[in-house]
Amino acid sequence: MSEQSLPDDARPEYTDALPEYAERVLEVAELIPPGRVMTYGDVAEWLEEGGPRQVGRVMALYGGAVPWWRVVRADGMLLPGHELRALDRYRAEGTPLKQASRAAQGHLPRLDMKRARWDGGGRAEGHT
Repeated sequence: MSEQSLPDDARPEYTDALPEYAERVLEVAELIPPGRVMTYGDVAEWLEEGGPRQVGRVMALYGGAVPWWRVVRADGMLLPGHELRALDRYRAEGTPLKQASRAAQGHLPRLDMKRARWDGGGRAEGHT
């Protein structure tokens, strides 16, 4: 039986609302200051829920409306498929980068995680 053949009161309700966890992940992404980054694992740890894969999934599905380039891989590699867009943002924001060696694929820089990583300073003020 298809949903179309169900009576109106028996159809599942669809909403435009994001899952609660996704909303929380996106809120953290918006808190990250320009020029700084958090890893997927950092975000999960900050929320005290989920893990890097769950945060990555949220960012892949819903992250387009927030500063997605500030939630990154722990190794500092730029997000595959979005490297040039992210690099433009990092340069505009002054995010610390490490120059790529000539042997590096595509000669793209990496994030300097020691200098760029944000620890969520002020966490108690904005964390719920």
